[in-house]
Amino acid sequence: MAAESKLAIYGAISANVAIAATKFTVAGITGSSAMLSEGIHSAVDTFNGVLLLVGIRLSQRPATAEHPFGHGKELYFWSLIVAVLIFGLGGGVSFYEGIQHIRKPEPMRDPGWNYVVLGLAALFEGASFLVALRQFRVQSRGAPFWRALGQSKDPTTYTVLAEDSAALAGLAVAALGIYFSHRLGMPALDGAASVVIGLLLAGVAVLLISQARGLLIGEGIRPETARAIRALAMEQPSVQDVGHVLSMYIGPDEVLAVVDLNFREGTATGEAADAIAAIEQQVRGRFPMIRRLFIEASEAPVDEDAASARTGRIVGVG
Repeated sequence: MAAESKLAIYGAISANVAIAATKFTVAGITGSSAMLSEGIHSAVDTFNGVLLLVGIRLSQRPATAEHPFGHGKELYFWSLIVAVLIFGLGGGVSFYEGIQHIRKPEPMRDPGWNYVVLGLAALFEGASFLVALRQFRVQSRGAPFWRALGQSKDPTTYTVLAEDSAALAGLAVAALGIYFSHRLGMPALDGAASVVIGLLLAGVAVLLISQARGLLIGEGIRPETARAIRALAMEQPSVQDVGHVLSMYIGPDEVLAVVDLNFREGTATGEAADAIAAIEQQVRGRFPMIRRLFIEASEAPVDEDAASARTGRIVGVG
């Protein structure tokens, strides 16, 4: 998954470097506020791609005594930083630049270059979007797009998708702003397009921040997944009831889960051990992202030579 995510990021960085340089050059030639905002947008996206690569690298460090479950959440932290940068630098600066241009509009010079750059930018951004979409579809394993997007816990892929989608929408807004500004002789419309681009980026950033926040503070598996785990456990004849199913994502494809079981009265320890092993195998087979599974017996099984088993038993799978 890391290799697939990196491919999408490399594609986005390559496109944004070329696009940002061209946009800034043409913005200086034509004086277009919308084109300057688009240049800022592409520059921020380039830097964001680098930060996501840093996050991937740091998240792959092995577990330590201080971080016994590994460093998977590093990726969530860096995706939060990326979202904040999109909001502050991308959205904020574009909004400010647009307001300034509305307050002091300047006639656009030679707008033809803007259309050339916007067309090339749309081509590169579209290619980057298709690469990210392809990687996302591979990771989603054929699930419907919107459901897979809502359930995805890999911020590298959905962040690139969001950035590229915002970039393509921003290019359309910039093109309209430039066209109507020049056609109607109203330079303020170019600034208005910059304001819209800023609001668009801020909206995307808020969605990414919300997703990163949930993962950082301990988002767990979906309720239907927890219900499925309970159902698998209840298939064992020796299990009387299933208590809580506690879980938390500790990486894009790694979940920690704790399942509380109540065994029927008189269940032998050997029978309980077999039931636990069967539950582990079924859960891990159906939900491969659950890498660490701990099963706790609240109502402990008994046998003739292990009375201490009444205190409970925990079995862990790493």
